[in-house]
Amino acid sequence: MHWYIDGFSVFMVSVILTGIIIPQILLIAFRKKLFDTPDERKIHTSAVPRLGGIAFMPAILFSLCFVIGIDILLSRSNAMGITAPLLSLSTLGENSQWLVSLFFCLCSLLMIYLVGLADDLVGVRYRAKFIIQIMAALLMAAGSIRIDNLHGMLGIQQLPWPLAWGLSVLLTIYITNAINLIDGIDGLASGLSGVAMAFYGLAFMSAHQWINALIAFAALGTLVPFFYYNVFGSARMGKKIFMGDTGSLTIGIILSYLAMEMTRIPNPDIFGSDIMVVAFVPLAIPCLDVVRVFVHHILRGKNPFNPDKVHIHHKLLAMGIPQRLAMILIVTASALTIAINLWLSCHLGAFTILMLDLITWIIFNWWLTRAIRARQRRLHITDGYE
Repeated sequence: MHWYIDGFSVFMVSVILTGIIIPQILLIAFRKKLFDTPDERKIHTSAVPRLGGIAFMPAILFSLCFVIGIDILLSRSNAMGITAPLLSLSTLGENSQWLVSLFFCLCSLLMIYLVGLADDLVGVRYRAKFIIQIMAALLMAAGSIRIDNLHGMLGIQQLPWPLAWGLSVLLTIYITNAINLIDGIDGLASGLSGVAMAFYGLAFMSAHQWINALIAFAALGTLVPFFYYNVFGSARMGKKIFMGDTGSLTIGIILSYLAMEMTRIPNPDIFGSDIMVVAFVPLAIPCLDVVRVFVHHILRGKNPFNPDKVHIHHKLLAMGIPQRLAMILIVTASALTIAINLWLSCHLGAFTILMLDLITWIIFNWWLTRAIRARQRRLHITDGYE
């Protein structure tokens, strides 16, 4: 039972700390004039600080260290009828491989956090960011944070190590950038990530993977106050903030860590659903969207890494849907996708579900594009839509 208390505690400490840090970031941003200024590609029309993600890593690390440290300090005794925590002093030596994975993950997280911070403050070329992401992904793989087993997907079980490393590095970079690229309207990246973090936290709790659950709840705790300032804060009153690359890349690499760790739980049948679906379905919408956008760019001979306005949220806005309603629709669709995919995985294989998701996404976007063009013709908008 004490792990559930720890989960709630780490969430609340993270919420409180982020809620304290963000107003200080806003104060500094306005004093130093560190804003995300509007341009033709961006939706916002006034200068807004984009340094909200600076609060994420300190809040996550502090809440984890604080709660786990108290656990060790109190040393919950068996005499009280409570099991000792996983990281009690007597059990640290028994979890050396887990600690290696955690430390390498923290190294990767720090690298991504710093490159995101540099990009938000002075700008970093996408090639340099990509190289840092590759290095961070390799660190994760070196720490055994890898997909070594496909659990029967396409009839494949254990993967040879070169393929496991290559696939894991690719997925880490893919997921991290998917979260970064979906961050286009207020509350969308934080809303989608919040749903995913809540799902992973509960799933890891169910699988008795307590520390990973605490990581998910700590990250969720940082997203709650940020979501409030990002969605409900007033730019005119200086209360609005964006997460920037610092936040989206930080959250993205944490989600990639949690997804791959989910594939490595020792009891994958505990959920009654295909573990590959459980691991990756919370990331379905941002990951499917970035694939469609990349293909869209490549087919038109454009650089797939260049910024654009063809993501799913841009298409909903082109339909005349208000920004906040578009965010709610996409986040709700993510929650429904999780529920439907988990149910389907009781009857179908992971690859079949992936193909169904991909076909559904293609059909939906094709219909949406046709609807946008019809609306623009009706309103005599000459720019059209790509």
